[in-house]
Parts: sequence; structure tokens; C-alpha cells
Amino acid sequence: MCHTIALNFEDGITRIIDCKPGEKVLDAAFRNRINLPMDCSDGVCGTCKCRAESGAYDLGDDYIDDALTGDEAAQGLVLTCQMVPSSDCVLSVPVTAQACKTGQQVFAATVARIQPHHDAAIVLELDIDEAAPAFLPGQYVNIAVPGSGAHRSYSFSNAPGDRRLGFLIRTIPGGVMSGWLARARPGDRLELTGPMGSFYLRGGDGPLLCLAGGTGLAPFLSMLETLARAGSRRQIHLIYGVTRDLDLVLVDQIVALTKRLPNLTFATVVADPASDHPRKGWVTGHMPDEMLAAGGVDIYLCGPPPMVDAVRGYLDDQRIEPASFYYEKFTPNAPLKASA
Repeated sequence: MCHTIALNFEDGITRIIDCKPGEKVLDAAFRNRINLPMDCSDGVCGTCKCRAESGAYDLGDDYIDDALTGDEAAQGLVLTCQMVPSSDCVLSVPVTAQACKTGQQVFAATVARIQPHHDAAIVLELDIDEAAPAFLPGQYVNIAVPGSGAHRSYSFSNAPGDRRLGFLIRTIPGGVMSGWLARARPGDRLELTGPMGSFYLRGGDGPLLCLAGGTGLAPFLSMLETLARAGSRRQIHLIYGVTRDLDLVLVDQIVALTKRLPNLTFATVVADPASDHPRKGWVTGHMPDEMLAAGGVDIYLCGPPPMVDAVRGYLDDQRIEPASFYYEKFTPNAPLKASA
């Protein structure tokens, strides 16, 4: 059985390859025309060293300590010339994609559905021409806006492997993409580039706290759908914060996911003080103390810069140290910027 290996390059580009049973990652990459860093290919030089973000694998014992020390191996560093995966894996490659003679993937898609949600957001669904593009739940693509020479970055809201791609796009008066979507019709063509981004769901079975701001809900829909299909039993709490009542969209999808993820709970929060919503203010005022106090929680955050900065400041002020903390900032008219 082949395993899927995601190679995340330092310039944000992701390439996903298949690795045959017993095949080493370096060989699989070369077979897929990706020249990962290497020199000796015998476990002697350490040139092919990468970091395994997730997955199971065997490194064997044919490499020398100068190439990979025991401490490095314990920290998740691997030699791709020796690494034989026994599951799907994600690798962080410490060079650019261009340095490995690969680049961004470009694929075409057809508009299948455009669904406005008041004046807040638009759901865009696309049918792709060929095989489903491989990506990690939480990642994004650049979509070229026809006739403008511009592109906009949007996270997938669907799970990897789906032939129909979903995106949740904020409506912006005068915006390039918003303007095009107002005129677009099913059957129109779009060009997508990606996937990209270091904000994606990692493995694990500890508690998971998801913080979504506005259309930053999209990557969490992808993550939660992926977990639901995997039959996850993780304790998950999602906080979905917006500015106005009308900005709360796709709540029905979250409710549906709670029926498939037995340990998923969620709360919606509206910042507008004039709202009648039962929970008002910022997401930092509604984070579950019991989950944070228990320790071992993985926090994922996607929203506009003020929200991201507020959450980071709150965690620092409260001296909360999660097991891991991944976040992504976005602004309406700029490509996404991910950090971890």
C-alpha cells in the first residue's frame, strides 16, 4: 500500500507525492521529479536532513551518528535517504521548492455554485477537471481573478480528496474577487495555484481548541470533516467569532459535524455590543478554562491580524503554554500569511 508524503518547503509551497511500500522518501521524491537535497544518499553526509511533522516511519540503522544524532532523531529529524514510511507523513524541507527543481502546481476548475450569505460572505464551489488536488486540511490556494491580473488566497473548506472544492469568501464592497463573483455564473473557468501554507492539521489525540474569526472558519471545516471521516475521538472545541450577527454563516455545517464527531462542541461569539447574541465580545473571553488548565491542548487559530494578536497576547498574559500553537493571519485583499 502506497503512503502519501507531503513535502512542505520553506517558501510555503507544498508538494504531495506517493511513496511505494519499502521505498525511501528520497527515492520517491526523485521518482516524482523532485530533487530533495542530497549528496551521498548513504546516510553519511546528513545533507538530506528534514523534519518529520507527523507520521510513522523507519530509519533503519545504516546511517552514522555524524549524519543524524540520537537527539536529532528523537526530535523528529530524519534522513530522507534512509526514511521508509509506514504511514502517511508530513515533512518540513529546509529549502525552497525552486531549489528542489519543483514549483507550484497550477490546475483549472469550473464554477459549480455561488451562494451569497447576506452581505457577509460567499460560498464558492468549483469542480476540477482532473484528479482531486492533494492538500493538507487547513491549506490554501491562490485563485486568479479573471480579467484583473490579480489573485486572491483562500483556504479549502472541503476535505482532501473531494472532486468538488469549497471556499468561504468574505464579501468586500469594491473588492476584486467580490466584484467578479457578482458577475460570475456556473460554467465559468478559474485557474488555481497551490496548495500552500504551513497552517494545517497535525496528527495527535490530545484535546484540540479551534479559534475561527469570520471567514477563517473555512480551514476548520476542512479539518473537522477530515477528522470526522477518520472517526476521530479527540476532544474538540471550536469558537467561531464574528463582528455582526449576519456574519455567522455555515453554522448548520458545524452542527452537522457535531453529529459525526461525538466529542466536538462549539460556541459562536459576536463582537457587536448591540447584538442579542448570548455570547458577546472577543473569543478570548470565551475560551474554556477547564480545557486550557488541563494542559496538553493543541490550539489552532485563523482570523484577521487583530484577533490573532489578541489571542497571542492573552495566552502570554495568562501564562498558558499549549502543547502546540498554530495560527494564520489573513487580510481581505492580501495573500494568507501563516506562522506556527
